[in-house]
Amino acid sequence: MRRARCCVPPGSPVTDIPAGPHWLYEEGIGEARAALVQGGRILEAQIEREDKRARAGGVYAGRLTHTLIVRKRGIARLNSGEEVLIEPIPPKVAEGATVRVEVLREAIAEPGLEMGREKLARGRIAVPGLVAGPGPSLLQRIDETGLPIVPCPAHEEDRLEAAGWSELLAEAMTGEVGREDAALRIFPTPAMTLIDVDGAAPPAQLGPKGAKLAAQAIRRMGITGSVGIDLPTMNNKDERLIAAAQIDKVLPQPFERTAVNGFGFVQIIRKRERASLIELLRADPVRTAAMAALRAAERHHGAGAVTLTLAPAVARDIRAHAEWIRLLERRRGGTVTITADEALVPGVHHVH
Repeated sequence: MRRARCCVPPGSPVTDIPAGPHWLYEEGIGEARAALVQGGRILEAQIEREDKRARAGGVYAGRLTHTLIVRKRGIARLNSGEEVLIEPIPPKVAEGATVRVEVLREAIAEPGLEMGREKLARGRIAVPGLVAGPGPSLLQRIDETGLPIVPCPAHEEDRLEAAGWSELLAEAMTGEVGREDAALRIFPTPAMTLIDVDGAAPPAQLGPKGAKLAAQAIRRMGITGSVGIDLPTMNNKDERLIAAAQIDKVLPQPFERTAVNGFGFVQIIRKRERASLIELLRADPVRTAAMAALRAAERHHGAGAVTLTLAPAVARDIRAHAEWIRLLERRRGGTVTITADEALVPGVHHVH
């Protein structure tokens, strides 16, 4: 595996930030974080949690355990125990056969359904000659873009926060994005993500502004698959064309979209390989709160001992992962004390 390319050597202080678009990368405790930044603002953001689930682009050994539709659809159980939906099933592959599975889309929590429900990862039987191995990591994926990568260690200034990291996570958790000229409400569903555009401006003005804001949110939060945007009703065809042009200008290819219809609705399709920020953060609010608390503790006043006071559920999650605490102590050079406070809710923490 080749090393990812950074614009400065690992461990060196960053004094010159690239003027053009560049990635900020943070190897956090329990998760890695990356943000594509230009002009001091986040254009795209990704989070990769530590877990053993199959990554998109990986090839894994397993066994075809169930045939759902002959020659069309089945379920394979990887050697790790994870199940993957397989489409199609080659004619010579029978139920019970040992297979190699190429994962096309990672497992994703289904919004609106009972807790713990997930869409299985989706894949296909790997073609002969395809080398087995895990899918690319977050660092490898951003390295493939060819843009500079700026590492963001905790002992340096918080460049992610300066670019709007907390604001972005709050938008993803609430689904609300507000600007002076337009506002969005984002609703993930099992079938598609719906974005409602609202504002006080006349439709001719709100349509293009809302389309631009929606496209920016789609890119920033990594929303993929089927996305529907409900713009204000625009009776004039030219107004609808202007709104559609804003989407094409902001959202990078590849994607497909419909025209904006007379009711202001437009549908976008983007290749789906992993969860969006909305799906990732909302799937496990306790884990999301734990990651935020560990990040705050790592960056709290430099080095030394620290006490982290948390909601009971979040404290239990962190205590259940002793390796996180050990890593935090090693990075801070001091002991870490985890305390629970019944008065706190997940997402609220105190570091001192």
